[in-house]
Amino acid sequence: MGKDYYKTLGISKGATDEDIKKAYRKQALKWHPDKNKSAAAEEKFKEIAEAYEVLSDPKKREIYDQYGEEGRKGSLKGGSGPTSDGQGSTFTYTFHGDPHATFATFFGGSNPFEMFFGRKANGRDDEDMEVDGNDPFGSFTSFNLNGFPRDAHIGLGGQQRRKQDPAIIHELRVSLEEVFHGCTKRMKISRKRLNPDGRTMRNEDKILTIEIKRGWKEGTKITFPREGDESPNTIPADIVFVIKDKPHPHFRREGSNIVYPVRVSLRQSLCGCSVTVSTIDGKTCNMKITDVIKPGLRKTVAGQGLPFPKNPEQRGDLVVEFDVNFPDMLPGNAKDVLKRHLPA
Repeated sequence: MGKDYYKTLGISKGATDEDIKKAYRKQALKWHPDKNKSAAAEEKFKEIAEAYEVLSDPKKREIYDQYGEEGRKGSLKGGSGPTSDGQGSTFTYTFHGDPHATFATFFGGSNPFEMFFGRKANGRDDEDMEVDGNDPFGSFTSFNLNGFPRDAHIGLGGQQRRKQDPAIIHELRVSLEEVFHGCTKRMKISRKRLNPDGRTMRNEDKILTIEIKRGWKEGTKITFPREGDESPNTIPADIVFVIKDKPHPHFRREGSNIVYPVRVSLRQSLCGCSVTVSTIDGKTCNMKITDVIKPGLRKTVAGQGLPFPKNPEQRGDLVVEFDVNFPDMLPGNAKDVLKRHLPA
């Protein structure tokens, strides 16, 4: 006995074209192998596509209604009815199409399943990561199917594509030492995921792995596409992490340079001094100043800053920024000495 395509889609023989479309949509979403992990999902998904391909085509449906799945050779390939092959053999219709192509054509895109359920979280988490903004290593561009914008619009089959939720932005605080050496951050998120029925939801935790590259600038954005909450009516939001510097007790960052503030006394500023300066990698260097130190004076130690993002083997500079500690008051005899020796 042949296959019952109406039973496969869960509809009656007198179903309208709209009934067939609704039934296919429901069954395809339920049995898509990317969401339904049962062993039978792949075969069931193929049977659903086969049934839809036949029943949605008026000629194939007419032949199927008249002769069933088994007809003479060529009967379901567009002929007017069962025909003899000269030997009286019968032919069983075989679905030669790709069920994923049927699904894509119905929903209007090369990967329409992503429009309903978001990015599938398999493999390494960081393979889902996109980096943009100030990322000097290049970025993976996030785009919708067939290059369409993310706003809702009508696709093939009259199905309206859902609009994506706004991006969810989080600050990711990193220390200058982490930027200098590079590091791995693992961020745990909780989100809502759709169940295979496409209607009910469950809570799910996921670990997002972020590889902080050496020298990344503040403001660099790391995007995980469609990792936000799912719902039946919207596309999940992108999760975006923005790099922010943690306050440092000794340094501050200016691009790939590191600024090291040094405070000297008025006497040192006028008479000269030697200072010991620390570097970001824990080394020290001595600096002898013989010139008059004015407030805000800067001296540079080349190559002791942060790695350049585009070329981590090279580094920015360590900038020593001087501040002068002026006394609150001077004794009268000190003022007389200064008046005699300092220029007017």
